[in-house]
Amino acid sequence: MADLTVNIEKVISAPIETVFDAWFNPKILPKFMGRPDAPETEVAEIDAREGGGFTFIMHCGDEGLPHSGKYLEISRPDKLVFTWVSRYSVVENSTVTVYFTRVDENKTKILLSHIRFIDEESRSGHEEGWGCILDRLSEVIG
Repeated sequence: MADLTVNIEKVISAPIETVFDAWFNPKILPKFMGRPDAPETEVAEIDAREGGGFTFIMHCGDEGLPHSGKYLEISRPDKLVFTWVSRYSVVENSTVTVYFTRVDENKTKILLSHIRFIDEESRSGHEEGWGCILDRLSEVIG
């Protein structure tokens, strides 16, 4: 079942460049990349270039959950592709693609697609997680 997929769409009230750049900003990313019931995520690394990577720790109660990945494609401001490795997503080539589309000067549509999960439970958890992350992104920059 490694080919399970999550697809989420969200319109954010912010210019496309602002929305895209938030994914690389070490001051903004911790405010949206995590659980809504947890403190801000700790960012350990953001090497914002193709071939570069990221590492951060999401908090769940007293537990810190490391997440990491490698940037495969950075096409500002239209597309971002990166690998995704966490305790709940350890399938080889688990990949997230984020498409950014300008709706107007101050609105951006995001289509996030995450492929390859261990099982349906992991896919479902990530679907909920990515939905929360995009909601928080909207709150932080929208």
